Amino acid sequence: MTRFRDVLKDRNFLCLWIAQIISNFGDRLTQMALVALVYQNAPGSAIALAKLISFTIIPVFLIGPIAGAWVDRLNKRNVMIISDLLRGILVLTIPLFIMLHQILLVYLAVFIAFSLSRFFIPSRMAIIPDIVSKDKLLVANTLADTTHMLGNVMGLVVAGILVNIRSIGAIGGFYIDAATFFASAALIGMMVQRSFVKEVRGDLKVTREALSSSIRKSIFAEIKDGIMYLKKYSQMHFIVYVFFLLMAGLGAISCVVIVFIQESFGTATLDLGLIGMFLVVGLLLGTLLYGRLGQKTEKPRMIMLSFVATGISVIFFTLLVRKYPNIIVSGLLAWLIGMAVSPIMVSVNTMTQETMPEEARGRTFSSLEAIIHLAFLVFMFLAAYAAKYVERFWILIAVGTIFAFCGFIGIVLRKNGKG
Repeated sequence: MTRFRDVLKDRNFLCLWIAQIISNFGDRLTQMALVALVYQNAPGSAIALAKLISFTIIPVFLIGPIAGAWVDRLNKRNVMIISDLLRGILVLTIPLFIMLHQILLVYLAVFIAFSLSRFFIPSRMAIIPDIVSKDKLLVANTLADTTHMLGNVMGLVVAGILVNIRSIGAIGGFYIDAATFFASAALIGMMVQRSFVKEVRGDLKVTREALSSSIRKSIFAEIKDGIMYLKKYSQMHFIVYVFFLLMAGLGAISCVVIVFIQESFGTATLDLGLIGMFLVVGLLLGTLLYGRLGQKTEKPRMIMLSFVATGISVIFFTLLVRKYPNIIVSGLLAWLIGMAVSPIMVSVNTMTQETMPEEARGRTFSSLEAIIHLAFLVFMFLAAYAAKYVERFWILIAVGTIFAFCGFIGIVLRKNGKG
């Protein structure tokens, strides 16, 4: 059985893993600082939060599919390095815009930074099968998700505290985030020994050739190819359904639960950060546990069981936060939610990588992201507007119930040979 240390012995994967721990830590600082800005300007408004979050999601539709097509052509390592460097520079501009009271420019910088992320994410996902063997892929994905979660754990709790420290505040958080992007770029640059300058020149040559060929064959034809790959493989149908359900539910919860926690505890980011920390610790432990024990478990069955457990945990969290807003109790319930949902992400990512051919992974991941983020965006705004007329408590209860019900139906269908 493959162990975590077997994968971490590979220098390339180790550099990628550490780079993302640092980068994700900085990302959480930015997100918490932006939440604090919204809280100051429009306290208690789920719609205001939805508008902010939309600036981070719209690039998935405008840039994501195009980026995926180019990622399949270019050196993925170089794409990640350049994306990190440019994002670091952009984040450095946000404090200036805040001091000038140019909130629209803050949102524009966020939009461009997340547009660059559309190049980084498919590159990271597509490069993993190239640097680890197939028998280590599940464990590698487990550690890749761990990268994201460790950064979240550190970032959420630290950000919640830093934003409330006058000498640091939101502006200091943006400076730290920029530094993490530069550190991430340096670590990714250590993945191979070849000359970065020569590689970039080669990539520019490939880009010029690709641009010339795209006159004859539109790049949007390649985007269509990515969607066609999703249709071609029956296994991908199940993956799309799972991702759509998960992201629709998370979208409906995202803004509503932030305001729900802020109103229950009376703070902008401090308790939100602590509860988020418990959630991510649960995600981390659940991912590690599944990575060690889940290699012999049928992935579709595990996904359905996880949906049932996630739904029940969301319901209990909502009930107890409303009646007993205690940070320890709320944190433990958030921890259970993280434990329950973690196997879903690891399983679907691994199933996608096992199903799709190497030459189409970038397009496939980008097309898949466009579909599932559409679900997130639509249901986020639906829930935010519904919160004007329906109590937030009932929106959260409804999402938990739908998760549990869909997971139960999936288990029954698979047991009867219909799933």
